[in-house]
Amino acid sequence: ISGYSLVVQARDSGTPPLSSSVTVNVDISDVNDNSPVFTPANYTAVIQENKPVGTSILQLVVTDKDSFHNGPPFTFTILTGNEEEEFTLDPHGVLRSAVIFKHMVSTEYVLCVQAKDSGKPQQVSHTYVQVRVIEESIHKPTAIPLEIFIVTMEDDFPGGVIGKIHATDQDVYDVLTYTLKSEQKSLFKVNSHDGKIIALGGLDNGKYVLNVSVSDGRFQVPIDVVVHVEQLLQEMLQNTVTIRFENVSPEDFVGLHMHGFRRTLRNAVLSQKQDSLHIISIQPVAGSSQLDMLFAVQMHSGGFYKPGFLIQKLTNARRHLENVIRISAILEKNCSGLDCQEQHCEQSLSIDSHSLMTYSTARISFVCPRFYRNVRCMC
Repeated sequence: ISGYSLVVQARDSGTPPLSSSVTVNVDISDVNDNSPVFTPANYTAVIQENKPVGTSILQLVVTDKDSFHNGPPFTFTILTGNEEEEFTLDPHGVLRSAVIFKHMVSTEYVLCVQAKDSGKPQQVSHTYVQVRVIEESIHKPTAIPLEIFIVTMEDDFPGGVIGKIHATDQDVYDVLTYTLKSEQKSLFKVNSHDGKIIALGGLDNGKYVLNVSVSDGRFQVPIDVVVHVEQLLQEMLQNTVTIRFENVSPEDFVGLHMHGFRRTLRNAVLSQKQDSLHIISIQPVAGSSQLDMLFAVQMHSGGFYKPGFLIQKLTNARRHLENVIRISAILEKNCSGLDCQEQHCEQSLSIDSHSLMTYSTARISFVCPRFYRNVRCMC
């Protein structure tokens, strides 16, 4: 407890008694009676041979139960084990290499490190750090090619995470870093630590081939990353058909079924080879294990086929489509729960282009806008 606030009252012996009160603040000053504490108590680290001077090996973590002026900043010192000055320790507790280590020269170092707090008198603690020198990388990283499909509303792409590169390395202690060629950084970014790909706002329609590489510090390997951007037209939304799938997650659909189902769907609904199939969005049905996929078909001449025409073709080909994935329903209008009696049900579809959904697997990623259905009864 750092302090107390007391209200003290004095009362006399007269009739009637009179009194007055005063507030007394008592501050408890801290004494530097706690030593710094290392977490964990002792450390083990590794460094690969031939790493450049200044390579970070370990971050020391120190806490102190005393108040701030009796705790940090801490002063770190290597007491023993560094007689040849192979290591340096910076004021923030980061242990770095001061030489280029060779596995054949020495395989292990044991350092005794001291941490001293800022109190008066100062308190100290010690820890031991075991550093193993291991052989440098002998295996190149391996990465899976990634294909990304982005669906956005006419020049209204807000940007965001669109996928993640999956890379591995057989060298257990290798740390992988990801880079993107500078000429593409005006449109995309790659997180150097985890391989997440970020698209910036305002992507144009078209195909982008990203020049991405992954490195383990010794080997650098290129990764095939292709981004397809498709911009929706407002007319598409007026001619959409929904296929509802049973018991499938968006990620499973994208990773396992989308390519095959797109090919089968093209064969089922396209009247001419020059017609274009547009998958507008996929979205889970709330409160269920179902998944809705919105699509429209554009004629070679530029217009769109009407939903009724597409539904007729889908109905005729439904058995063939279900060889790929189980279909729950084919919807032009989804007016479930709306009793219009002798009136007609009208559905409107709206797209929220600023609320993107990213469904990503190791090989394929699909980014699409969230959609909403509004239904009402009409005379």
